[in-house]
Amino acid sequence: MGRWTRVRQVMTKYLVSIKTIDQPIVAMQVMTENDIGSVIVTEYGKPVGILTERDIMRKICSEGRCREAIAEEIMSKPLITIEAEASLGKAEKIMNDEDIRRLLVVEKGEIVGIITQKDLMRGRDACARMCWVLRASRPQRSP
Repeated sequence: MGRWTRVRQVMTKYLVSIKTIDQPIVAMQVMTENDIGSVIVTEYGKPVGILTERDIMRKICSEGRCREAIAEEIMSKPLITIEAEASLGKAEKIMNDEDIRRLLVVEKGEIVGIITQKDLMRGRDACARMCWVLRASRPQRSP
């Protein structure tokens, strides 16, 4: 899996961010409005962390602190990245090794997207379909 497909082919280019001083309720509203499960946390316009629905539920809401906390207190950091030209196999390995579900995608030192476990599944399905088409288009060997 992933030998032919690159991260850039399945990543999401549209990134949504909040500020380090925003409350989790703001993050949840932004995620709901954009139908996403995470937001990039920025400080002075620079990405410094990522905040997920899971982070909010586990770290804040379970303690009843949704209104008093700020993103900086609960975001995951440092940001773990992968190059846009890396294989899906490498992305999957990093996610497994780091026990995370998302990687920021970089190109020439700049963040250009995000790849999630869901994106990996979509990429794996596309690879499987492509292999099937290639096998089906080969001439049949005679016995």
